[in-house]
Amino acid sequence: MWESLFNISCATEAATGEFAAEVAARLRAGDILLLEGDLGAGKTAFARALIRHMTKTPDIVVPSPTFTLVQTYDTASGPIWHFDLYRLKDPDEIFELGWDDARSGGILLIEWPERLGAHLPKTVLKIALHPVTGNPSARTLTVTDTRAR
Repeated sequence: MWESLFNISCATEAATGEFAAEVAARLRAGDILLLEGDLGAGKTAFARALIRHMTKTPDIVVPSPTFTLVQTYDTASGPIWHFDLYRLKDPDEIFELGWDDARSGGILLIEWPERLGAHLPKTVLKIALHPVTGNPSARTLTVTDTRAR
């Protein structure tokens, strides 16, 4: 079991992708992964690496769901629902995107989770991505795990 809170430094985008693969190996149906960070923090790059690892398809096209708000992918661990809530106007709009279906056994990967408001789940794995000043490829990731394992 991971610690409830730790930081990891990733000097390159490839290193961030390697950590995403480690996270992917630990995700199970029903897990919710929140990705936090400002625009350009690397949330979508992290999600892309995680999805490629979980689908075992390194060249799969993983578009940002900024405009569609959600994309789904089939994996051996269950479907991944990749939500990008940047354009969500009201937290209740989440139900129009298949929220209840996603929560009934999928793995949820959520960018901009703060837009969920009162619908934000309490039992999650949260990764906050922070760019490193002076190195545009480097990130510090803060990991919080409130899942019961």
